Amino acid sequence: MDVNKRIKDFMEKRNWTEYKLTKEAKLPPSTVANLFKRNTIPSIPTLEAICSAFGITLSQFFGDEYSVKLSEEQKELFDRWITLSEEQKLLLLELVKNLK
Repeated sequence: MDVNKRIKDFMEKRNWTEYKLTKEAKLPPSTVANLFKRNTIPSIPTLEAICSAFGITLSQFFGDEYSVKLSEEQKELFDRWITLSEEQKLLLLELVKNLK
C-alpha cells in the first residue's frame, strides 16, 4: 500500500490542503511537507495523529474504504459527515436524536 497516496486520498475527500492537515493533525509543517515532497513514510505516531485528524483508526486507514456493506445513501451520508466541523457533527447528531 502506498501510505502517502492513501493520506492524499483522505485529504482529497475532505478537500484538505497540506496546511489543513498540518493544523488538524497538530503536526509540524515540515513533517507534512516531507511526506509529499520527499515521499517519506510517516512514523506510527505521525500516522496516528493524521488518522486522528481524519477521525479514523489505523485499522480503518489500512482497511478497505468501507468495512461493512453500506447502501449508496449510507455512503453519501458518511462522505458528507467527514467534511463537517465538530460543531456541525454535534448539531446533526442532536437533530437525529430528536427525529424519534
